[in-house]
Amino acid sequence: MNKTISTNIIRAIILFLAQIIIFKQITFSLGGLAFIHFLIYPMVILLMPIKTPRSVLLISAFVFGMALDMFYDSIGIHTAALVFTAYIRNLVIAFIEPIEGYNMVDVPTIKVMGIGWFVTYTSILLLFHIFIYFSIEAFSFVYIFEIFLNSIFSFIVSFMVIIILQFLLRTKY
Repeated sequence: MNKTISTNIIRAIILFLAQIIIFKQITFSLGGLAFIHFLIYPMVILLMPIKTPRSVLLISAFVFGMALDMFYDSIGIHTAALVFTAYIRNLVIAFIEPIEGYNMVDVPTIKVMGIGWFVTYTSILLLFHIFIYFSIEAFSFVYIFEIFLNSIFSFIVSFMVIIILQFLLRTKY
C-alpha cells in the first residue's frame, strides 16, 4: 500500500473519531439557538493529494459522509455537503494554482504549499462546505439569517481548529 494512501486512511479514521467523539459534543448557544459547531471533518477531502482524481474524491466523500450521518442521526446532510466540497475542490485548486504550477506529489498542507496558499484554499472550500451543510439542514431560505449565523460562526471556529491542527501536526502528507 502506498504511503500516501495509508496516511490518508489513518487521517480519515482519526478525524472521524475526533468529530464524533469530541467535536460533536461541543456546541455553543446564544439565546437557545446553537450557532457554533465544530466541523473539522472536511479536512479528509481538503488534505488529499492535489492530483487525486475527482472520482476518488467523490467516492471517499460519499463513504465518509455516510459514516458521519449514521453517527449524527442525519439523513445525508454531511454526505451532500462533503460530496459538494469534493466536487468543487479541483476547481478551487485550479483557480488558485501558483505560477509555477503543482507537482504530482504535492499535498495541500501548510508545510508543502505555504500558509498563504493554504489559508486561501481552506477558507474557500470550508466556507462553501459549511454554507451548503447548514442550507441543507434548514432546507429553506426562510431561515437565511440562521443559516448565515451558523455558517459564519461555525466557519470561524472550524477554520481556527484546522489551522491549529496544521501547525501541531506538520506532516508532509
